[in-house]
Amino acid sequence: MEEFGRILVSETAINGGNPQDIINSNISVINLMREEGVDDEFIHEDALLSYYLDYYTSKYTEGNFAKFVYDSRWNKELNELIEEGLALIGAEKHLELFQAQAKRVKLLSSVKIGKFLNGKFEGVNPTRDLLNNNAFFDLDENLTELNANFLKNHPDFDVLSVDDMFAVLEEFTGHEIKRS
Repeated sequence: MEEFGRILVSETAINGGNPQDIINSNISVINLMREEGVDDEFIHEDALLSYYLDYYTSKYTEGNFAKFVYDSRWNKELNELIEEGLALIGAEKHLELFQAQAKRVKLLSSVKIGKFLNGKFEGVNPTRDLLNNNAFFDLDENLTELNANFLKNHPDFDVLSVDDMFAVLEEFTGHEIKRS
């Protein structure tokens, strides 16, 4: 199997004018491909970068940097993808913040980070409080807009009707995909 060489987004998402809808459409395609047994190595690399950037953005928005660290289990590979993605979409300030926050985590002892990842997130949690940084919310770079614009301006970006998206994905996977 070769890599799927397209980043698909639905006409509905594009026509809605909401940048998050464009990102969510990309996420839906990736989730569908995974459900249909397509390994990440065969999914468009930049589509996946957008997917992981949205994960980072949503976790930070939901519960600050500590929430991202906690829920992602501070995954080295994921962190590298997020750094790469932030650089690729031109989010220089967010990249700088991410790198500074990553240094904070690296300064924690393995025991302290282990206790944090295996403990409860809520309640009294000095490690969580140490990792949080509200600067994210004050940066004048909108990650959602940058991410959506990255997708829209990508040379492999393709806008299709939902039916056409399914047809393309069925051709790629070699089997019919159940529509819910």
